[in-house]
Amino acid sequence: MPEINFHKKLKELKKMASEEHMQVYEDLSKIEHKLFGGKGSTSAWEKVTLVRHPERPTALDYIERVFDNFFELHGDRLGGDDAALIGGIAFFEGIPVTVIAHQKGRNLKDSIYRNYGMAQPEGYRKALRLAHEAETFGRPVITFIDTQGAYPGISAEEKGIGEAIARNLKEFSRLQVPVISIVIGEGGSGGALGIGVGDRIFMLENSVYSVISPEGCASILLRDASKANLAAELMKMTARDLLGLGAIHGIISEGEGGAHKDVENTARYIQEALAQQLPILINKKVPQLLKERSQRLLSMGPYYEEQEERQHFFSRIFGRGS
Repeated sequence: MPEINFHKKLKELKKMASEEHMQVYEDLSKIEHKLFGGKGSTSAWEKVTLVRHPERPTALDYIERVFDNFFELHGDRLGGDDAALIGGIAFFEGIPVTVIAHQKGRNLKDSIYRNYGMAQPEGYRKALRLAHEAETFGRPVITFIDTQGAYPGISAEEKGIGEAIARNLKEFSRLQVPVISIVIGEGGSGGALGIGVGDRIFMLENSVYSVISPEGCASILLRDASKANLAAELMKMTARDLLGLGAIHGIISEGEGGAHKDVENTARYIQEALAQQLPILINKKVPQLLKERSQRLLSMGPYYEEQEERQHFFSRIFGRGS
């Protein structure tokens, strides 16, 4: 009896589901990752160190490989620009799209110029301007998330960083064009959510997505910054964790060793994911698109646990039950 290649069959089913606009693509992704995602898996803390690797590809590295004729646009039309949050128009397989992304920098000088991907209010206002422009011309929006968080300095507070991110959450949630977001590195707190409200959310397999850094969580909740590796595990911040929780729609492979080892193949995997999902979303009518987006956002949050699980959690942290 010939051996069945289940991994190959699952990929074929996913391709058929996307081509036929069947509503089972995300379920198949979960099955695929549950069966095959554990091979060569690394711990949550190891993934944190991987996404902080100095040679990890940036948003521009992927934009150059995935899209054609990217033309960057600048300014929020309110008096500012922000190099940490870039955006512009491009073509994806002949389809005009708007691309918005955090940009960390490719070397020390560039990273300082980009403020290490930590955007200020003008960056989020620029992103919103470009999203509204995309809506006007009927262009899908593709966002790449890669930030520890929005810039926490006094200047950002003075210019209204909280208001800027809150407005983006509101406006992106009702944008009348498809929005696909991909976490390519660190997805940190409101800084990530400011361009992360979409119809499809994907993560590169070694990326992380959370409300705070492991170091911050360890310092505040565990009261010991040296327990960052334990915090990373408890926070459920990896792509596999978030797929299991239903917070994202799929995981994009990076290949062995991480994206910095093979940026070309990682970019190709991103391109394949976009090619699968973009036609499905483009063919949805606006009322349906908004209804499904709203339902997904409103369904997130409820969580239930058994008493035994809660006691086990506290005993791991404090060495006793609670």
